[in-house]
Amino acid sequence: MVGGSPNLEVFKFGVYLFVPLVSLVYFGDPAWYQTHVLPYRNKLFPPIEKTVRDIPFEQQRVREELERLKQERLTRREAKERET
Repeated sequence: MVGGSPNLEVFKFGVYLFVPLVSLVYFGDPAWYQTHVLPYRNKLFPPIEKTVRDIPFEQQRVREELERLKQERLTRREAKERET
């Protein structure tokens, strides 16, 4: 016998429908999204103010940006060394 009894098939069909629908209702709730997703997103991604919106493509601007980042890193390192 390959399949199960008709009761088993009805039960499996019910589970196949029930699990996705319940998960959509539970995880699709805006309150759940506000309490669980948004705080984690704020920890995971930097705020919009700190993201780089203007990416340089010209060689000179890329070098200037790399130099600026290097200076920032050196400044932070010196400040950290002064603390200790």
